[in-house]
Amino acid sequence: MIKFNEINIQEIHMESKEKLLINETERARFYRKVLIVVSISQIFGGAGLAAGVTVGALIAQEILGTEVYAGVPAALLTLGSAGAALMIGMLSQKFGRRYGLGIGFMLGGLGAVLVITAAALNNVWLLFASLLIYGSGTASNLQARYAGTDLAKPSQRGKAVSFTMVMTTFGAVLGPNLAEFMGRIAVSWSLPALSGPFILGAAAYILAGLVLFIMLRPDPLFIARQIRQQEADTLNNDKVTASSAATNRHKIIFGAFVMILTQMVMVALMTMTPVHMGHHGHSLSAIGMVISIHVAAMYFPSLVTGMLVDRIGTTKMSVIAAVTLLMAGLFSAFAPGDSMILMAVGLALLGLGWNFGLISGTTAIVHGTTPETRAKTQGKIDVFIALSGATGGALSGMMMAGTSYMLLSLTGGLLSLCIIPLLTFNRRA
Repeated sequence: MIKFNEINIQEIHMESKEKLLINETERARFYRKVLIVVSISQIFGGAGLAAGVTVGALIAQEILGTEVYAGVPAALLTLGSAGAALMIGMLSQKFGRRYGLGIGFMLGGLGAVLVITAAALNNVWLLFASLLIYGSGTASNLQARYAGTDLAKPSQRGKAVSFTMVMTTFGAVLGPNLAEFMGRIAVSWSLPALSGPFILGAAAYILAGLVLFIMLRPDPLFIARQIRQQEADTLNNDKVTASSAATNRHKIIFGAFVMILTQMVMVALMTMTPVHMGHHGHSLSAIGMVISIHVAAMYFPSLVTGMLVDRIGTTKMSVIAAVTLLMAGLFSAFAPGDSMILMAVGLALLGLGWNFGLISGTTAIVHGTTPETRAKTQGKIDVFIALSGATGGALSGMMMAGTSYMLLSLTGGLLSLCIIPLLTFNRRA
């Protein structure tokens, strides 16, 4: 029997002619290793992700002198993550998760450095270009959830997604709470205070990329392909193999729609909340606290969510996601703007609804794909998820400037209910 520590990346490449025998014990051991490595990278990645969420809109508002375009940074960040998602998916499909995710995180670190430069020069065009590159880190942070599922059994896929996501909580919660401290460091370096969180983001993304480059060996996607080939050889049935290799179109469409819609609603409300709180005199530390609670709700409940998805199914959890997002919209709309606690509750519900939608949608995508096409399909879907976030971020600032934060929140909550009619149509199909 060939042990994992004797297998290198070339040996397990899908084009390799060597036949490897991988038993259940080895598969389980390497599955645990992959979860640990990806989780470590997610701790750093979460810190980088939170930096752009906390102060991206505030930097643009400070440079431009108006809040009308305050949603543009979130839109550019998610637009950049869309292009990066496609790139990461293609790189992962050809060279493995290690290269795809590692390069994405490194580019995110570069983008953070450029954001700091743009803030120092007060150059809005450089800021916008930098946020596009910074979006690569967001795409990597999101696609890392798939890596944990490559070696998971069907009954473990919800838990595998949730385990990697919950580790993001530690960095994502820590990041916003360090906003004021990092701001003081930035000032001591003769940089604008708002660029401080991006100093943390640059270091966090680069460390996340290094962890994956160094530790994610051998690559889980290549191992998954080899295991699938072993199973096909054992069955020795071409018809069964061809049938099992086909993707489940309905699962893919439904999973993609759930994630796209929840992302749009979440980004739209999350982007404008710091601006709304700023209107009511809240400090940067208070805004950072609310955002950290929101991000904690996005990731920390993941272990429970994953178990629920595996137990009751992706469709029921998607409906629960829609109802939770509706509650978030209603609560945020009617919460007094000068109450930090009530604003935090609204954003906590928003993060929880996003968590339900993302994990249930991701699990549906994994169920509907095979290792031969999985990474490329996941990358394409994450492009549309990022574009939906970009749309939500861009329109949210304009809508809030033209109407109010209350109407924005109500619209987002009601929009989330579109999941339910699609579920009915998908069942009939």
